[in-house]
Amino acid sequence: MKTPSLGMSVRLLYVSRSAGPQTTTVTRSILEKAQGHNNAQGITGVLCQGQGFFIQVLEGERSRVNALFRRIAADPRHKDVELLQYEEIQSRQFGKWSMALVNLSVDDPMIRLQHPEYDPYSASGTQVMQLVMDLLETGQPINWME
Repeated sequence: MKTPSLGMSVRLLYVSRSAGPQTTTVTRSILEKAQGHNNAQGITGVLCQGQGFFIQVLEGERSRVNALFRRIAADPRHKDVELLQYEEIQSRQFGKWSMALVNLSVDDPMIRLQHPEYDPYSASGTQVMQLVMDLLETGQPINWME
């Protein structure tokens, strides 16, 4: 019997606003649930949070990423969920993390100097993805919760 192969891999980028305060407890709860689920589903990515926003990149098999995005959009901890970018991919950029956390601090010099009027809702998906990549590459505070 032939084992069904996984379908097309995709990368999905979305932004949402926090429906309540972005506390350490809420963030830890989101990360713990995400890591368990994502490991089981073969989904990888990064979560950026702070200043009342969540920005998340998800990578994995298309139907699994789509199902996860639908769950996130229905999650009461998120509001104003908007899809910013969706693309088919040949390889993952965030393959080593079931979910990494990047804090978007208003005091972060990269946010203040390089992105002074930062608003992910008015930026293009390409611009927001570049911000995520900049945060990962410039050594900004990242907590690996693996």
